[in-house]
Amino acid sequence: MSENSARSPEWVTFQTNPSQYRHISVTYDGAVATLTLKVDEHNGHRKGYELKLNSYDITVDVELADAIQRMRFEHPEVTCVIVTSGLEGIFSSGANIFMLGTSSHGFKVNFCKYTNETRLYIEDAHENSGQTYIAALNGITSGGGYELPLACEEIYLIDDRTSAVSLPEIPFLGVLPGTGGLTRMVDKRNVRRDRADIFVTLAEGFKGKRAADWNIVDGVFKRSKFDDAIQARAKEVANGGRPDRKGISLSPIHLDIDAKGIHGQYVDVQFTGERVATLTITGPENLPEIPANPADLGCDWWALHMWRELDEALLNLRFNYREIGLLLLRTQGDIDTVLKLDEQIMAHKDDWFVNEVIHHQKRVLKRLDLMSKSLFALLDEGSCFAGSLFELTISADRSYMLEEDVEIAISPMNGGVLLMANGLSRLQTRFVMEPALADVAAASRGHLDSSEADDLGLVTMIYDDIDWDDEIRMIVEERSNYSPDALTAMEASIRFAGPETMETKIFGRLSAWQNWCFQRPNAVGKEGALKLYGQPQNAVFSWERT
Repeated sequence: MSENSARSPEWVTFQTNPSQYRHISVTYDGAVATLTLKVDEHNGHRKGYELKLNSYDITVDVELADAIQRMRFEHPEVTCVIVTSGLEGIFSSGANIFMLGTSSHGFKVNFCKYTNETRLYIEDAHENSGQTYIAALNGITSGGGYELPLACEEIYLIDDRTSAVSLPEIPFLGVLPGTGGLTRMVDKRNVRRDRADIFVTLAEGFKGKRAADWNIVDGVFKRSKFDDAIQARAKEVANGGRPDRKGISLSPIHLDIDAKGIHGQYVDVQFTGERVATLTITGPENLPEIPANPADLGCDWWALHMWRELDEALLNLRFNYREIGLLLLRTQGDIDTVLKLDEQIMAHKDDWFVNEVIHHQKRVLKRLDLMSKSLFALLDEGSCFAGSLFELTISADRSYMLEEDVEIAISPMNGGVLLMANGLSRLQTRFVMEPALADVAAASRGHLDSSEADDLGLVTMIYDDIDWDDEIRMIVEERSNYSPDALTAMEASIRFAGPETMETKIFGRLSAWQNWCFQRPNAVGKEGALKLYGQPQNAVFSWERT
């Protein structure tokens, strides 16, 4: 695989910082932060469209995700975030239609997935970091422009006779409000399903009082009172903030990308075969003691730095290397050092900084769970699949363990700290029909050899050193020759056993149907609604229900 062939016009770069933002700005006033959308219409991800009316593409979402993360680590004093627009009369018109119409199918799907993850990160910040987001809709709000406020805890609309809220994807584009709109309306805002049906099929949406009466927004304010009302509500929600907390600075993550792979300090991806990559994590070596103020560890602490590298590598694999179908997960390092680090983390989990590190690890593992790639963990000599790193093993679709001289270990980090999208730990999900086995596995302490790991059901298969190379080679060859479409559908169907949550509905149900709509002629055919958007002729639909 050559670097040049990979760098298509759709190639995405995920590193940014506030000095590089082109589409958003963030200001801080004590306990209240204000995140303002003012999208530069001429600075989209690629040529061929303009980001008019605060419409967004992946570049806007990358900045948004960066800002959310920085608020959690760099500004822990903040307890309320106002999301508003810097354009007169428009909050946001949602995902840019011309961008969607000219993007490949794979890019559209990954874009929606990333956007969903960013919205969920906002909700996670409220639930686990005490940062409550308030949407101040100071103009027309449509499509994905409303799906961003839906991720906020409170939504307020300006009442000026022209500003409305709508989800017009179905009547206008033949697709779905695919970044959580349908799910959040009924599961989060408790909009009755008959009312939701009317709202999402009414292209012009709702204004003022009706939007509030149907719980589409939490309240409306006249233009003359809007700004003051939002500020008053934000100060009330912020409740003084947390002035005692001093944030850290998040320095850039540097990954070297070449024809052979993606290379970081602790995370290395090697393109090891046709449609196959091996991702190796190097465990911590010398652990610093946790100081009285854990934030003094900064962003170079392995528990944060490695996981930021892993997140960056996963995003690159997802967007920029879509032909990679099988990801082999490996680790190298000392098991006891990983366990000691987990022990340190759990002993300080009530500290705000350590809490943020834990939830960042959780978020990265969720990103791994949602990879449209097969995941096989290889537990061989020198590996350190222990505690938080053992989560990689039970995230994988399969795990193979060398019989001799290899061990794993369980730590309290495996007992429900790093939850999946279904609200369960990975051990609970693994043994969803036999919860007692999950309890036994979670209670296991000390090193476990291959026989013990196999008896506890913690690995898929074990092989001796004579058969290892041949067995792994055949398994890899077999998997990499199956249909990628069938594998993605299979993996998405079986990775999230157990209860359904709003999050699993978004990724398992809503995203699957949006994916399907993106391939259907009613949306993307020559006479499809997405292709003809903005042109004088109307879409021509096939009327078959399938």
